[in-house]
Amino acid sequence: MKNKTTAAIFAFFLGGIGVHRFYLGQGGLGLLYLIFCWTFIPAIIAFVDFIIFLTMDENKFNAKYNLGAVLYQTRNINTAEELGKLHGLMEKGIISAEEFQIKKAKLL
Repeated sequence: MKNKTTAAIFAFFLGGIGVHRFYLGQGGLGLLYLIFCWTFIPAIIAFVDFIIFLTMDENKFNAKYNLGAVLYQTRNINTAEELGKLHGLMEKGIISAEEFQIKKAKLL
């Protein structure tokens, strides 16, 4: 899993040659940075990337660079309480037993 802070450090110190883009799995952009590093334009863009990485929300970074991975630690779900609510919905007939089993599997 790629780290936002690591990407920012790479962008600041080695961004002129595209190391941060290679780290983020964007080899094509990294290669462009490397090819045009003599113009110093990639260094300027890398500094902008550095600022963007520092200000970007962790979930947004994960969604963009970690294939949509979401940090589940940020969600405080009481599994027993959620299962109780689902069971209540099933008892009232709002959801079917099959839907209950699917949602239960997702929670667990």
